[in-house]
Amino acid sequence: MNWNSSVSGLWKAGPRTAKSLKKFGIGSIRDLVYYFPFRYEDYSQIVPIAGLQEGQAVTVRGKIELLAAKRSFRRRMVVVEALLSDQSGSVRVVWFNQPYVTKLLEAGDEVFVSGVPRRDMLGFQFASPQYEKIKPDFSPTHTARLVPIYHLTAGVTEKQIRGLIKQALGFFPSVPEWLPEEISAPLSLFTHLEALQHVHFPTDQKTLAESLRRLKFEELFLLQLRAELARMAKVSLRAPEISFQEAAIKEFVAELPFALTKAQKVAAWEILQAIQKKAPMNRLLSGDVGSGKTVVAAMALYNAALNGFQGILMVPTEILATQHYASLCKLLGSKGVRIAVYTRSQRKLFNSRSGEVSETEYSKAQLLKFFATGETDLVIGTHALLTEGVEFKQLGLVIVDEQHRFGVAQRRVIKEKGERVHFLSMTATPIPRSLALLIYGDLDISIINELPVGRKKILSRLVEPAKRERAYEFIRAQIKQGRQAFVVCPLIEGAADAGLGTVDKKSVLNEYAKLSEKIFPDLRVSYLHGKLKPDDKEAVMRDFAKGQIDILVSTSVVEVGVDIPNASVMMIEGAERFGLAQLHQFRGRVGRSVHQSYCLLFTDSDSATAKERLVFFETHQDGFQLAEKDLEIRGPGEVYGTTQSGLMELRLAKLTDRELIRQAKEAATNVAPLIKKYPLLLKKVKEWEGRVHLE
Repeated sequence: MNWNSSVSGLWKAGPRTAKSLKKFGIGSIRDLVYYFPFRYEDYSQIVPIAGLQEGQAVTVRGKIELLAAKRSFRRRMVVVEALLSDQSGSVRVVWFNQPYVTKLLEAGDEVFVSGVPRRDMLGFQFASPQYEKIKPDFSPTHTARLVPIYHLTAGVTEKQIRGLIKQALGFFPSVPEWLPEEISAPLSLFTHLEALQHVHFPTDQKTLAESLRRLKFEELFLLQLRAELARMAKVSLRAPEISFQEAAIKEFVAELPFALTKAQKVAAWEILQAIQKKAPMNRLLSGDVGSGKTVVAAMALYNAALNGFQGILMVPTEILATQHYASLCKLLGSKGVRIAVYTRSQRKLFNSRSGEVSETEYSKAQLLKFFATGETDLVIGTHALLTEGVEFKQLGLVIVDEQHRFGVAQRRVIKEKGERVHFLSMTATPIPRSLALLIYGDLDISIINELPVGRKKILSRLVEPAKRERAYEFIRAQIKQGRQAFVVCPLIEGAADAGLGTVDKKSVLNEYAKLSEKIFPDLRVSYLHGKLKPDDKEAVMRDFAKGQIDILVSTSVVEVGVDIPNASVMMIEGAERFGLAQLHQFRGRVGRSVHQSYCLLFTDSDSATAKERLVFFETHQDGFQLAEKDLEIRGPGEVYGTTQSGLMELRLAKLTDRELIRQAKEAATNVAPLIKKYPLLLKKVKEWEGRVHLE
C-alpha cells in the first residue's frame, strides 16, 4: 500500500464503500488521510453510572446484563434494548433501527458506551450511543476519547470512515518530514505524521490544538512560499518599460471634472511607477464600491498608449464592458486614444486621433486585424478576448476587472496575448489586507479606501414585513421626484416555474409581474437577468440609463459596473440569501450622484443569525468592515470564489489565523532564496502546485 493506492484495498472497504467515498473525492489512501474531521465529540470523560448527569457528554464502562431486540409496530422499526451495569449502578441503552447491534454485542460483554444521557421516569437512558467492545490491548476509536466527526454520504458511516482512516495511518509508520527543521523547531511544530495522526485521533485537546496548528501552518506556508518563489522568478523576467508621461498625465488629471482622492493619487502613482520597471508588474487594485478605480485604470492605460503600447481591460459581463467603454471614451475621448469594445455582440472602434471623433462598427475580422496591426490603443472586452485569433502588435498592459470572476487559466491566457506584459487586477469587492496577502501573496497591493468628497451616505433599512406597503409608497414618492429604483431578487424564476412544485416568490419574473400589474401599474417597470440575449440586456440598460424605465427588477447581474446616477432606491428581496459583500455591491449601484439614496432590505427568514447579519449591514457602510464580517460568517470561498485562486487547499486554516499567517510569510521569505537546499520541500511545492493548478 502507498499514498496512491485505492481505498478499496483497505480491509472492510470494498468496491461499494469505495464508490460511496468517491462522492467526496476520496479515491486514494492520500485522499482518505487528508479528509479531515469538521468537529469532535468529547467523550474523554469516563464516569461511573451513578455519576451520570443529564445533558453531559460522557462515557461509561460496564457489562451488558441484558440485550434484546423487538419490533416497534408504532414506529415501524427494530428497537434494540440493553441494560448496562458497573459497580455503582445500571443504565438503560437503546438503539433505534440498528438490529445488527445484537450480532456485534451479547450479554456478558464489557463495553464503552459514549453519548448524552437523558432522564425519564425510569431513570437515565442512552439513546443510540456510540459503543465499543473492550478487548485485550484495546485502544478506543469511537468512544472514551475525543471522537472525530466527518461529513458523510449515503453508504458510509462514521464508524466506517474512522476505521478506514485508522488503517490507512497504520500503513505509514514514517512519513518524510518535508518542512525544514530551521522552520519547525523555533515554532515547536509537530512533525507532519504526528499532526496527521492527532488531527484524526487526538489524545486530548492540547494535542488536537497542536496538530491543527501544524497543518494550518503548512497550508499557509505553501501558499506564501509559492508566492515568494513567483516574486523571485519575476525579477528575472522582462516587460516593456512604460515611462511616466508626467506632463500629459498631469494635464489629464487637471481636466477631470472632479478632484482625485488621496487614495486614488497614491494608487495611480504606485501603478505608474511599477510599469516603468523592467520586471513585469503584478498588482491588485482593491477598492470599495464607488471609490474611483476606473479613473486610476484610465490613467495607466492612457500612459501606456502615450508610450506606443496597447492596453486591454477585460471584464466579466457585457453590461460592464459597455459601461467601461462609455466611461473611457468620455475620459480619453479628446486625447486621441483609439478605443475598441470587443464582446460577443459588440465590435466598435472609437477614434479621435485625426481630430474628428468617430465611432464605427466593424466586423470581427476587421477589428481583429486592427488589434494585430496596432491600429487600436485600448481594447475593452469580455471572455471573447480569450479566444484564438485575438492577437496584439504591442501589448504592454493588461487590466482585469472583477478578477476573481475569472479562472486561473483564463487570467493566464489573457496575459499571454503579449510578451511579459504588466498585469493589474481590479476588484470592487473590498478584500481585507489579511486575505489579499494570503490569496495574492505574489501580487503587490494598492488599496483605495476612501470615497470621493461629497458622496452622501446611503441610508440602509431592514424593513419589517408589516411595513412593506409603506416601502412601496416611499419608492413611488421617489419616482415622482424624478428618481429611479432597482429591485434585486435572488432568482430568475420561482421554484414552481422551475418544476420543483413549490412557489418561491423572490424571483425576477414573479416580482416583475407583481410590481407591474398590482403595485405600480401606472409606472414603467422592466426586468433584467443573465439569461436574456445580449442585445436585449443592452437595450434594457440603455433605456434605464436614459430614464425611460422607472423600476428595474433584476438578479445579481447589476452587482457590478452598472452606473445609473439618477437611481436613488435599491430594494433587495430575499436579502438573507446574499453575502454582506454582495449586498454592499448592490447598495453601491445607488448613491452615485447628489441625490440622497436608500437601500431597503426585505427578508422572510426567522433566523436570528440572518437578522444579525442584516442589522450589521444596516449599520455599517465601510466595505472592508463588511468584508471582514462576511469572512467570519461565510469563509473566503463563498465570498471571493477563491477555489479559482488556490485556496481550495485551505482545508483547515482560516483568515482569522493572523499570527500563523505572519509566521508562515516570514518563514517563506527566509527559505525561498535557499529552496535548492531542501529537495523534499521543493518536491512538496511542485506536488502541491500540480494539485491546485496555480498560475
